[in-house]
Amino acid sequence: MTKSLAHQLAEYACALRFADLSRETVHEVKRRVIDSIGCALGAWHEEPCAIARKVASDFSATNGSTIIGTSHKAPPDWATFATGCCIRYFDYNDTYLSKEPAHPSDNLSAVLAVGESVGASGREIITAATLAYEVQCRLCDAASIRARGWDHPTYGAFSTALAAATLMKLDVDLARHAINIAGVNCAAFRQARVGELSHWKGVAFANAARHGVYSALLARAGMTGPAPIFEGQMGFEKQLGVSLGNVGDKFEGAPAMILNTSIKYWPAEYHSQSAIEAALFLRKQIGAGIEVKSMTIESHDAAVDIIGSEPEKRKPETRETADHSLPYITAIALLVGEVTEKQFQPGRFTDPKIWKFLENVKVERNAELSALYPGAVANIVHVDLVDGRRLTKRVDYPLGHAKNRLKDEEVEGKFRSLVEPALGGARAHRIIELVWKLEEASNVDDLMRAVVMKE
Repeated sequence: MTKSLAHQLAEYACALRFADLSRETVHEVKRRVIDSIGCALGAWHEEPCAIARKVASDFSATNGSTIIGTSHKAPPDWATFATGCCIRYFDYNDTYLSKEPAHPSDNLSAVLAVGESVGASGREIITAATLAYEVQCRLCDAASIRARGWDHPTYGAFSTALAAATLMKLDVDLARHAINIAGVNCAAFRQARVGELSHWKGVAFANAARHGVYSALLARAGMTGPAPIFEGQMGFEKQLGVSLGNVGDKFEGAPAMILNTSIKYWPAEYHSQSAIEAALFLRKQIGAGIEVKSMTIESHDAAVDIIGSEPEKRKPETRETADHSLPYITAIALLVGEVTEKQFQPGRFTDPKIWKFLENVKVERNAELSALYPGAVANIVHVDLVDGRRLTKRVDYPLGHAKNRLKDEEVEGKFRSLVEPALGGARAHRIIELVWKLEEASNVDDLMRAVVMKE
């Protein structure tokens, strides 16, 4: 009898060892941990992150997990949620583009929380992180679910459940049940990412990760889950109306999907990254005192559909909408000359002058760019000046893309810009140092102590 996909995934996860990972993969995991901790500490004071932390802090656990930025240990699933909200909220963590786009470093909140709770070594942490990337990215390759009304965190319940099961050293049967439990209640609505966006846009995966960890905890205690969760009569494929094909056959050999993911250089939705780069380039070409008449952005279908077509994107009223608005993000890069957290404060994105300029920003589909996606994430920006000139810039692979990687010092620079205002240079350096030596660590206790923030 053919093994179910859940069984195949469980076998692969339970057999995976640190020795199986390439040097390049290990290095990339450490880069993502640095990047994700930076994103988390940078967003630590934001409202939804504070809310999640407050709720999670009501619960304590002797063998629990540290809520990032604090010394408080909560149950691993709650710590996963609170930390995950911080990693994701600025929309600044890494990205994978395929049939279904994703932010696979979202998995790291579960990996760190469970790893700490079981006293996992740095090598075990790295191995579990690599596994989570592999599972989520390959599921994203297998089928798109957003067009059917489901959100990409749906896949995250499986990847985090498996990562947690691996760290807990569950056997194949228990790991399979963790997957089954995660899957039976994993479907996240795409409504989180359409129209005027709410806090939930930035915390939806944190909830999926919380559920994945919870599923592994239940499986470890002996709870069984319904099977086959993917192929069953009322299973995942039937409910979501997709076929995952032979994705189970892809899980052979050393995992390396993390090498195909991209680190963001600007804190905005990934499909806008090349438009930002193009707009910043054009700003330098315009010169002082020259007035901009209008802007046209030629983009690929995914960008237009996700961040370029809804009327709310023309007059963003929330931070979440602003960082998911291709017209706003590109315009602000041109007009201000930088895209930082400052551009996603209400005083900026609700400025009547900005809204007025957005009336003259067009977003158009470009078939050539759509055909290149997701291998390239291209945008063409045209700027029409009052003196009659038209300036144009095209960017296919923005800085940080898997085909245009950031240097290690650039990853560190991004981290420092997010962390040093709160912790100072010495402490930021200490965190970076601990992560670069993660494979030598017997646990992550020193790292969690190093990232404690001031209230």
